Amino acid sequence: MISRSACSSTPTTIEAIAWAEVLVRRRFLHAAVLAPNGQWLVQHAPDSPVHVLAGPADVVELAAAIQHCIRSTRPRTR
Repeated sequence: MISRSACSSTPTTIEAIAWAEVLVRRRFLHAAVLAPNGQWLVQHAPDSPVHVLAGPADVVELAAAIQHCIRSTRPRTR
């Protein structure tokens, strides 16, 4: 079996685009736009302020934080 670490490489723009699309489609974000300079403009709700993320790693980190929040607030069923 091949072992893979959680942060084996720096996230790419393609990965950030994929995560941004999922977060917007699932309505965890209102908007996520890649600016020409590589920064990301993110808005949580239509009337909320726009936040600037430095690059792909920040988008992936935001997705991980949202996942963590969702999983920590979801009731456990087994």
